[in-house]
Amino acid sequence: MEGRTTSQGLEVGSPAPDFELPATNGETVRLSDYRGRKHVMLVFYPLDWSPVCSNQLPALEGEKQRFEALDTQILGISVDSRWSHDAFARSLGLSFPLLADIHRTVLSQYGMLREKDNISERAMVIVDKKGILRYRHVFDIGKVPSHDEALRVLQSLS
Repeated sequence: MEGRTTSQGLEVGSPAPDFELPATNGETVRLSDYRGRKHVMLVFYPLDWSPVCSNQLPALEGEKQRFEALDTQILGISVDSRWSHDAFARSLGLSFPLLADIHRTVLSQYGMLREKDNISERAMVIVDKKGILRYRHVFDIGKVPSHDEALRVLQSLS
């Protein structure tokens, strides 16, 4: 997916915009905290408690060991609050952080704001250990996406 331009002008192969967002359990997460240590898979999803998201995120949790084996941290991002994320993560048994982008700043930076609904697109973005955008895919908002292509990209980075 090299050279593919996103709606915000970001290209695969270009530096990923850094950000800082509140996360589950009262933590603050910065993308740059992972630089030099882990690849990061940003999982943009529309809303906590929605039917598709309530299936998508547990499916990711079920594959978490495969991502960890590829030295990858999963970070979920949506427009919901940290408190909603806390309850949602507990109810689904999620162990990876969910980040609250209530001001839609990161969604806008990454071209993931679904403007007509003012929520996130359903998408995956991979940022490598050097902070470079290596993969970006926007999925059908009404379907649980496959993680196979993202896993292949991560395997190629190892």
